[in-house]
Amino acid sequence: MGLPVVAIVGRPNVGKSTIFNRVVGERISIVEDTPGVTRDRIYAHGDWVGHEFSIIDTGGIEIGDQPFVKQITAQAEIAIEEADVIIFMVNGKEGITNADENIAKILYRSNKPVVLAVNKIDNLESRADIYDFYSLGFGDPYAISGAHGIGLGDLLDQVIDNFSEQQDDKEDNSIRFSLIGRPNVGKSSLVNAILGEERVIVSDVSGTTRDAINTKFVDDGQEFTMVDTAGLRKRGKVYENTERYSVMRAMKAIDNSNIALVVLNAEEGIREQDKRIAGYAHDAGKGVIILVNKWDTLKKTNSTQREFEAAIRAEFQYLSYAPILFVSALTKQRLAKLPALIKTVYDNHGRRISSSSLNDVIMDAIAITPTPSIKGRKLRIYYATQVKTAPPTIVVFVNDVELMHFSYVRYLENQIRKYYDFTGTPLKIIPRSRK
Repeated sequence: MGLPVVAIVGRPNVGKSTIFNRVVGERISIVEDTPGVTRDRIYAHGDWVGHEFSIIDTGGIEIGDQPFVKQITAQAEIAIEEADVIIFMVNGKEGITNADENIAKILYRSNKPVVLAVNKIDNLESRADIYDFYSLGFGDPYAISGAHGIGLGDLLDQVIDNFSEQQDDKEDNSIRFSLIGRPNVGKSSLVNAILGEERVIVSDVSGTTRDAINTKFVDDGQEFTMVDTAGLRKRGKVYENTERYSVMRAMKAIDNSNIALVVLNAEEGIREQDKRIAGYAHDAGKGVIILVNKWDTLKKTNSTQREFEAAIRAEFQYLSYAPILFVSALTKQRLAKLPALIKTVYDNHGRRISSSSLNDVIMDAIAITPTPSIKGRKLRIYYATQVKTAPPTIVVFVNDVELMHFSYVRYLENQIRKYYDFTGTPLKIIPRSRK
């Protein structure tokens, strides 16, 4: 059920970030002609001829004593560990280097499908430069140019050919949810506490994520699948000590889930990485519930919960729709409420509004707050319709999308939420010009 994962690896300054940005379709990675500029893995979703996948841009793998080399190498090796297919990128202008050969050895050990991309082949005359790269032992090298976008189609065709078929095509009517968050916020304890209630565990089902076990259980007649978010079970402290590894695990869990439970640690408060991880769930359009764990450990006054909730709303403004539940894995405080809340968010995530009802709400909203004018031109809204669910997505037909300011989009969203329960789910409103 999760998206295949593609990792782009190679030594520094071979053009990985340029190719990543072209595949994703926007300038996400920093592109700079300086080795080592991409220090962390960058993640995004890609799409090629109808095949969706997650793609990782990595820092270059390099052996040496330069600053950040060990960290960059660890990040790249983690990406290799998580990938289903690897794009090994080399520089066609420079030929095979010792670093390329060292990376090739790492990739041999991974036992993953590897597609060899020879970058900076900018014209027909330089195509002859690719043949030396056969000696790396990864089959046909693909000549590409990140600068000009040449050869990417053939490269991605080969990547997609290496995607394995879904392992389990059986219909799954359960609600799939995952607990995501930084290390040490109590995810594992919450998993054990949730399963420790008086519920029937149906089965442990092998997940699409390697080494993951997705656990099914039933609560009040509803079947749930808890998507595993356990840490990397591999040797080596370099993996265990890499905090940013949790981001990759969170992304894979999110892709496998209908609902993401963002776990915060009440003792530590809100950290920057909490916002980063939660942002992936929001961007993926999943239902979101915020769990504040270890609530039993705080010394509380009458205003403690209200103040903590205000801090969450201030730091996670984009998750204003997400319900907050203050829980304790140790005492099981409020965990009994969780399955019903997950079910509510799931139902809201799949909610569909009839076009007639939706347009009544839109017209009432315009009557309360008329559409804005920009440089003498007034925004006109003709019609709105919901085009999909999970998340609910509404297309609004207007005279000019440039006149549809994001603040008015936010206003319309708030008005729609007043009439319909979309608690826990993002609501996407897409303006489109009527021709």
